Amino acid sequence: MKRVVLPIVIMLGSILVAVILIRTPTQVQETAPEVIPVTVRTMEAHQETVQLVVESQGKVQAAQMAAVSASVAGPVAWISPAMEAGGYVKTGDVLLRLDTSDFQTALARSRASLQQAEADYSHASTELNRITDLAARRLVSDSQLQEVKRQTEVAAARLADSEANLKQAEMDLERSEIRAPFNAIVESRDVELGQYVNRAQSVGVLLGADVVEVRVPLAIRQLGYLDIELGQRGEIPADEAPEVILKGMYGGEEHQWRGKLVRIEASIDPNSNTVQTIIRVAQPETKAANAGESSWRQIPLPIGLFVEARIVGKHVDNLFALPRSVVRNNNQVLVVDAENKMYFREIEIYRLEEDRVLVSGGLLPGERICTSPIQAVVNGMTVQPLAELI
Repeated sequence: MKRVVLPIVIMLGSILVAVILIRTPTQVQETAPEVIPVTVRTMEAHQETVQLVVESQGKVQAAQMAAVSASVAGPVAWISPAMEAGGYVKTGDVLLRLDTSDFQTALARSRASLQQAEADYSHASTELNRITDLAARRLVSDSQLQEVKRQTEVAAARLADSEANLKQAEMDLERSEIRAPFNAIVESRDVELGQYVNRAQSVGVLLGADVVEVRVPLAIRQLGYLDIELGQRGEIPADEAPEVILKGMYGGEEHQWRGKLVRIEASIDPNSNTVQTIIRVAQPETKAANAGESSWRQIPLPIGLFVEARIVGKHVDNLFALPRSVVRNNNQVLVVDAENKMYFREIEIYRLEEDRVLVSGGLLPGERICTSPIQAVVNGMTVQPLAELI
């Protein structure tokens, strides 16, 4: 009996409990889910005057280059020890001398010819004075007087020719010494001791040591960031030329030099749509820097060195300087209003730089700009702003 009655009692009890639970359900009160605002970092937008800087790269080249040639012909008798690749010469230094034997002989002959011409002219002048006196007393004919005058004029011409020949001989002797036309670094030497040099033959190539130049390409748009007059012809006046800071690695260290942008080439490269600008750098007189001087004056700027150029541009007023990371969809930023709601805002971009964006319109001073890298953004969403310390 227990095996039959006990299961029936358990089943009936379970049914009774189920009926009670169904007839008396627990009432659950409905509540709206709590929305937690997203915490974002913000910064205030402030208008300011921005100093623009244009950056580019280029290679150093010589501002002066001369292929020194001989003005006279002759064998090389002496070569300066500085006349080697990398040597330094000052203005007027003798680079080499030609054998002067022929020039000294020509000079001696010219002096002898001049003495003879002076003697002939002196005699002709004395004779002219005598004949002129006799002609005044009607003791000689007019034809004789005219003949003496002609001889005197011929003697004067020979004297002038002898003086010119002497001057030319002196110049040829002087030109047998080839001198440096400016302070220079010797790039190459093209002759050897004993070699016969013809007139106008190159003996070496010199590079100017006082000034060097850097050709730097700039995009056409970048010219508008410089404080120079567009369409400038020739060199930019010294008081208007933009300052330039050059940086380059030399000897395993980074060095700096200062220069000025002095010229803009006339043609535009059709392939890259850029224009070449010329930066001029004055070389320091000495290699060592004096006490208190900055490192950019310590060494000359080597020709052929690849350098980075930072050209100081113009000042622009009423710009907003923001981190470049705040720009979304090319021309939008996220603005947080007074009710902590965030909206997209289109802006007018004046210039995009490597780490910041300069905004000329679309914002008001004091507005909060979201700087957090939020991926999912809904226009008008509520946020919890956290101001950045800038």
